[in-house]
Amino acid sequence: MEDSTTARTARSHTGEFTSMSARAREAVRQRIIDRRYEQGVRLVEREVAEELGMSRVPVREALRSLVADGMLELLPNSGVRVRTLTRTDVQHLYEVWEPLAVQASRLAARAAADAPELLASLQRALGDAEQAAAAGQGALEVTAHTAFHHRIVALASNPLLTRTMEQLNGQLQLLFGLREEPAHMRAQHAEMFQRIAAGDQEAAAAATLLHVRDSRSVALRSLFGDR
Repeated sequence: MEDSTTARTARSHTGEFTSMSARAREAVRQRIIDRRYEQGVRLVEREVAEELGMSRVPVREALRSLVADGMLELLPNSGVRVRTLTRTDVQHLYEVWEPLAVQASRLAARAAADAPELLASLQRALGDAEQAAAAGQGALEVTAHTAFHHRIVALASNPLLTRTMEQLNGQLQLLFGLREEPAHMRAQHAEMFQRIAAGDQEAAAAATLLHVRDSRSVALRSLFGDR
């Protein structure tokens, strides 16, 4: 009986720690996206913990997680800082993301008829982005934008594609938070959704290709002044 109680207590403590780490991770992620933590800014574990009203242990785990995601980078013997995306970083990111995003939309269109709940979730992400944009809530718009692309991958139902895309998520969120978000790109999302919902695989792929290439142009213009 005592061993059982000890085990339950241990599981409870583990669950609480995981929850706190997740909360810390989300709080830091949002601060990066809305630029309260700018590119290149060093994050001190103790200071972040004080700001969030948490102990240092879950914050430490949150920072490690965001390093693994590519939103933060390690500094030699001095903690972490918000990653600074170079032109080369952005070019490499789009070179990898473009074919994956196109294939995800193609597969999502193929699966759409058999996954009405996932399709509805994808449509909700469109509405969330529109509401956030109308309210001028940039960080929430980035979250909705990211969710839209995540849900396309979920609808594609390819575990290998999902795992591969997860490796890009942090860098994509960082990028989305730094670049502009013109209204015509939300219109492109709506076009992508319509093609996916219609089950038109090649039209969905073409709409996604246009969107990703336009996104790259916007990113290079926003970050580096390209015309």
